Amino acid sequence: MRKQTNRRSADAAAPRQGPFWDVLAGRAPMPAAAALLGWQLVAVDPDAGTIEVSFDATDGFCNPVGNIQGGLLAAMLDDTLGPALVATLAPDQFAPTLDLHVQFVRAANPGPVIGRGRVVSKVRSVAFVAGELVDERGELLATATATAAIRAQRK
Repeated sequence: MRKQTNRRSADAAAPRQGPFWDVLAGRAPMPAAAALLGWQLVAVDPDAGTIEVSFDATDGFCNPVGNIQGGLLAAMLDDTLGPALVATLAPDQFAPTLDLHVQFVRAANPGPVIGRGRVVSKVRSVAFVAGELVDERGELLATATATAAIRAQRK
């Protein structure tokens, strides 16, 4: 895993808790879907509700014409937006995606794909998130918005 940047405000002295932070600290395994996508944290700022991640889009992600299949781009967007939100939650909360709206902008080729996500609004039990995927040249590949339910984890 690449070196992680955890940008937090200076007053956030205590380490963050919860499933997202447990994975980053090595206390829990990476979710299988994230591992499949080659997910790596680049930077996270839970106070701002932003995240940047990278994905390793292999040739195995391609459709018959050699571009990354759209469903896998949607999965990358979901695995960008979700962590942007989950990083802001209390340790006993999780946030299943209720809907995900994806707009494909251009064909994506195998190789590094960067995801950038942000929490747009978070009110009580619902959150709205948005983000995009770019290639290694910074060319926009796809954008997405999503709604997530904020729920207490069952133990």
